[in-house]
Amino acid sequence: MAEGGAPASVAEFEEKLLEVSASLPKRLKQCADYVAANTDRIAVSTVAEMAEAAGVQPSAFMRFCQIMGFSGYSEMQRLFRESYVGGWPDYSTRLDHLRDMGEHSGPRLLAEFVEAGRSSLENLLKSVDPQALEEAVEVLASANLVHIIGLRRSFPVASYIAYALEKMQVPAMLHSVAGRLDSSAAIRPGDALLAITFSPYSAETLELVETVRARGVPVVALTDTAVNPLRKMGATILMVSEVDFGAFRSLSATLCVAIALSAAVGAKRKN
Repeated sequence: MAEGGAPASVAEFEEKLLEVSASLPKRLKQCADYVAANTDRIAVSTVAEMAEAAGVQPSAFMRFCQIMGFSGYSEMQRLFRESYVGGWPDYSTRLDHLRDMGEHSGPRLLAEFVEAGRSSLENLLKSVDPQALEEAVEVLASANLVHIIGLRRSFPVASYIAYALEKMQVPAMLHSVAGRLDSSAAIRPGDALLAITFSPYSAETLELVETVRARGVPVVALTDTAVNPLRKMGATILMVSEVDFGAFRSLSATLCVAIALSAAVGAKRKN
């Protein structure tokens, strides 16, 4: 039996996922975490494939669907298929075809990552909320100083944004954890923080966000799942989903958002 009403849209689905995620037992939490990071897979995957990828039994995944308010996986999948009518690109099939060819040379891997990057870019306009993007531009453009943090896989994105803002003469500071130095004291009222982190989230990034939010400093977060602690901290969320290949995820879509965000902030400050 379904528990509560089923979400009527992907946006409602994400809100409910955020609401129930924290209270789920371990196996169902695994389902929630995987779904949050891979909503683009639901429309084209079977329940067995989703369960295997989440590391649980199909019965556990079915139970998760019921907790989300659906009668079963098929009903949940229908919601996502209807959301992509006329525009859902079957890149998964193309990538599977490349894998089946059994070639793992440099040119073949390049083709596979190009296809994954193309899929990520195609999905970008669906994952980034235009209103949230406008709010993010307003927050960063009006800040006295833009603080930027992105560690490990996020560091190339953070460093690019810092470089771009510097070239546009937007006051910005790139934070890191080199030498375990704490730079949080440099963030003052009137500033803003841009935090870039992907699941599994950087503990240092989350700690800095929590610290500055307690001081009332606005935060813009560039991240990859609807269910994340940054949303609960009151950050403005820009959500980007990257398609992976062989457990490697590119930054194609993320860097595209970084370029657009930086240019918009620079243009707004100049005006």
